[in-house]
Amino acid sequence: MEEKITVEKISEPSITAVPGIGAAALNCGLKKAKDDLALVCSETDAAAAGVFTRNLVQAAPVILCREAVDSPVRALVLNSGNANACTGEQGMNNARKMASLAAAALGVSPEQVLVSSTGVIGQQLPMEKVAAGIERAAAQVSPDAAAGRRAAGAILTTDKVTKEVAYRGYAGGKPFHLAGMAKGSGMICPDMATMLAFLFTDLAVERALLQKLLQEAVERSFNLITVDGDTSTNDTVLLLANGAAGLPEVAGGSALCRVFAEMLGEACCDLARQIVADGEGVTKVITLTLEGAPDRASARTLARAVLNSPLVKTAFYGEDANWGRIIAALGYAGVEFDPGKVDIFLGPLQVARQGEAVPFSESEASAVLQQKEIAVRVELGAGPCSLTAWGSDLSHEYISINSNYRS
Repeated sequence: MEEKITVEKISEPSITAVPGIGAAALNCGLKKAKDDLALVCSETDAAAAGVFTRNLVQAAPVILCREAVDSPVRALVLNSGNANACTGEQGMNNARKMASLAAAALGVSPEQVLVSSTGVIGQQLPMEKVAAGIERAAAQVSPDAAAGRRAAGAILTTDKVTKEVAYRGYAGGKPFHLAGMAKGSGMICPDMATMLAFLFTDLAVERALLQKLLQEAVERSFNLITVDGDTSTNDTVLLLANGAAGLPEVAGGSALCRVFAEMLGEACCDLARQIVADGEGVTKVITLTLEGAPDRASARTLARAVLNSPLVKTAFYGEDANWGRIIAALGYAGVEFDPGKVDIFLGPLQVARQGEAVPFSESEASAVLQQKEIAVRVELGAGPCSLTAWGSDLSHEYISINSNYRS
């Protein structure tokens, strides 16, 4: 009989809930007043896994992380306010310099430091400010919960709130942990976007397995969200496993592996939903469930078409039960299905049956659409696959934010 493994969510999350993880954050001058630089450190070598943007244009830190993630990691150096993207060889040198400066300050190898940046594209980092900030941050690294929460704030750009999650589990009476933080508000679309997510666990996990578990979790979370349909140059998800829990290494297929995979998937979904809820100008969060799709790839394509449609998004902003925009978006997605089998529900209210209108109460529809979170269900009748994705409306505020982003 397999041992019982239990998991609980930590009510006041911080990445420092994971033993062996410390953090520091401060303002180094990339932004006017708010924290814009963070260091996150592991007391011991940590196996690392990473998933990165599929945009052909990739920022220098993404290129650096792709090269370095195969090796054991001891620290992350993170900044907001400047994406270090489209900055040429100088940008690559600056990313490497950030790693070497952090390594020197922490007494580790430059190859053990990963770098991530977010902010305005096409501007060189002011390295004198960054270098001074890294040195100061290295002296302030702490395992306190407040330090982790401050690090979560330092990676924000147009975000209004921090995005954090943490779990504690028990295996054989011994505790283990998983915690994460993320940022993202605009330029958010499946295949990831201007979003960063950093997750940490004190379990010992071999790198290949860690990478597999992370990719699976990302496909079911961050790659199923959209705010505005734009995919960024900097999106990065990193997962570090430092083994500080003292449990045996997680074996593929074991009970602990299954529980950890579920924890990781839930953590990524939680952070993904937090990103959508904090999207630029967002007034509505749309949870779209597609049932009866031919396969997962088709379901994902259909979800993207619906949630990225400006007409669908503006209908939700205007609280208009215009289900015709939903079925029209499904129809141009490039996936074969029979429109005569499509049923559509807004919350509990059915608004279309077999591709045609059904009588419904406009007042009941209005009550559904006035909510901050709106469930939409589409039954296609075209196959066995179901999928849930998350998106948002499109408001006047989104335009205001992005027409003045550099200011």
